[in-house]
Amino acid sequence: MAELDADLDHIIPSSVLSPFWAKLVVGFVSLVCFARSYDGDFVFDDSEAIINNKDLQSETPLGDLWHHDFWGSRLSSNTSHKSYRPLTVLTFRINYYLSGGFHPVGFHVVNILLHGGISILMLDVFSVLFGGLQYTSKGRRAHLAPRASLLATLLFAVHPVHTECVAGVVGRADLLCALFFLLSFLGYCQAFKESNKERTHFSTFWVLLSIFLGAVAMLCKEQGITVLGLNAVFDILVIGKFNILETVQKVLHKNKSLENIGALRNGGLLFRMTLLTLGGTSMLYVRWKIMGTGPPAFTEVDNPASFADSVLVRAINYNYYYSLNAWLLLCPWWLCFDWSMGCIPLIKSVGDWRVIALAALWLCLIGLMFQALCSEDGCKRRILTLGLGFLVIPFLPASNLFFRVGFVVAERVLYLPSAGYCMLLTFGFGALSRHTKKKRPVAAIVLGILLINALRCVIRSGEWRSEDRLFRSALSVCPLNAKVHYNIGKNLADQGNQTAAIRYYREAVRLNPKYIHAMNNLGNILKERNELQEAEELLSLAVQIQPDFAAAWMNLGIVQNSLKRFEAAEQSYRTAIKHRRKYPDCYYNLGRLYADLNRHVDALNAWRNATVLKPEHSLAWNNMIILLDNTGNLAQAEAVGREALELIPNDHSLMFSLANVLGKAQKYKESEALFLKAIKANPNVASYHGNLVVSVKAPQ
Repeated sequence: MAELDADLDHIIPSSVLSPFWAKLVVGFVSLVCFARSYDGDFVFDDSEAIINNKDLQSETPLGDLWHHDFWGSRLSSNTSHKSYRPLTVLTFRINYYLSGGFHPVGFHVVNILLHGGISILMLDVFSVLFGGLQYTSKGRRAHLAPRASLLATLLFAVHPVHTECVAGVVGRADLLCALFFLLSFLGYCQAFKESNKERTHFSTFWVLLSIFLGAVAMLCKEQGITVLGLNAVFDILVIGKFNILETVQKVLHKNKSLENIGALRNGGLLFRMTLLTLGGTSMLYVRWKIMGTGPPAFTEVDNPASFADSVLVRAINYNYYYSLNAWLLLCPWWLCFDWSMGCIPLIKSVGDWRVIALAALWLCLIGLMFQALCSEDGCKRRILTLGLGFLVIPFLPASNLFFRVGFVVAERVLYLPSAGYCMLLTFGFGALSRHTKKKRPVAAIVLGILLINALRCVIRSGEWRSEDRLFRSALSVCPLNAKVHYNIGKNLADQGNQTAAIRYYREAVRLNPKYIHAMNNLGNILKERNELQEAEELLSLAVQIQPDFAAAWMNLGIVQNSLKRFEAAEQSYRTAIKHRRKYPDCYYNLGRLYADLNRHVDALNAWRNATVLKPEHSLAWNNMIILLDNTGNLAQAEAVGREALELIPNDHSLMFSLANVLGKAQKYKESEALFLKAIKANPNVASYHGNLVVSVKAPQ
């Protein structure tokens, strides 16, 4: 190991090798790279996981976090995503409480600090992986590879593929998982503090604590359980000094002695493996019981390869996805917030040129595995094996090998595997330096990679500061991704630029003719522009593709109502309510339909249902007051108005409607007071002033 560190002496100056200075440098660099995102908005998935997640608010009992998924839905629901991360949601809730609401700065700062802390912790992890596990006479762990561990940590700290985890608040799940993953690994290392060369001693307490920390990591994100596999590999290769090639040779030659295995058994390996296996099995069992209804149901657009009929097509595409993940680690310049919906077209035959990528990946992996198994250098075998282990084991849950995942490529899942890549890259730089006489070009390459990656982190962090920049940055990476065009269109529509939004929505539907959400949003805009015929066609197609799409049924009903097709509109509203029973907006629109048909009792009942489901539904309250007023039911209108204002005391439209009712009921002073209050709340409405004048002129 001293040889590798000596090969890197021209790259890492000795002045920064002390633990204090090394951690200071790593912490500073990791914070600088992502500091630009500190005042960014909530973007992309942050809306669902944070802003729309009731689990963050104090009204929701803390106990509900253990029965809900990451997005706030009940795990027992068939529509649940099944992402069980209660500890991550708990940190969001604490953020919400300390920030006094949905203020993104506090959320972003925590993410940035977490990445800094994880990067510093990586120094200790890489020190063990590169230098082995040895303790001084004073009980302190010896840092036998300070240069290699510092370089690998710097490569990890500035890797641009981490931007999604750090700059996107939802990425905290990966950060917390990584934090407890590393603590679990270091805890497992601590179990062997009393070991010596003659005999392996270990502390059962630290092994159990490591398993517990692995469970905590899994409660932050499912990937955390893989630390138990890494601990097992580390135990076998580093603690037990197990030589796989030598053992295979003995088996092939029918050597019955197999001293290595006997030594490992005497060292308690089987006992520790039993503990790890029982711990992992218990975690999986509890996790499965909590999920309740089985695995989540993903659609073809989420992961098209997993829906391919041919096993060969699935295998080829899965391996192509692995090669894309490897490319993102190697060259993290083409980054995208979402890689689904046509971003990566399926490989349907071995004649596709992209097969070269997966062939290249496996050539590299086989070469590394051969070196890891067959090298006569024990340190080289250990470093390569652990590097591959750190690269592959945390990635397994995202590999589609054990279960279908809901994405094609996701940069966030590479946060932990990137540590293995950085380890292998550092070893490669050491080997390159050893076999070349010119050391400066190697140092320049390393420095160049660090600077370019740091610059890319700064640029990418800026892109994650707002949805507009994030979505548009994806156009050059995934121009065939319908979701990219949909999100840009949605953002433009929210800004009031309907003309541009229509263009992007149309492109999203063109790229994915079954994109029902794009159809629904496009139909809504066309409805507002009075292009009712095309709006009806789009919304009808959307509900035909997905018959339980309640929002599209409601919007279809609104269009049909505008086209005077009242029976069809009523049927559409009823269908929407059938598929979403708690749908206050649909009840409100159904009430408007009944009012147009002079079915006053039905209208009042529909609006009352809307206010029961959503007490702050101002429009439903207001329509009830106006309808009762217009039909001469002043006493009932007054009662409804007062009830509404108790629930929504600052709504000026309710004040105005109730003031009109009170004026007709000859309660002029109350009426005048409410008119004045409504004008104070919104002085720009002419009718408020006009009706006030009438009220003042009325006999007192």
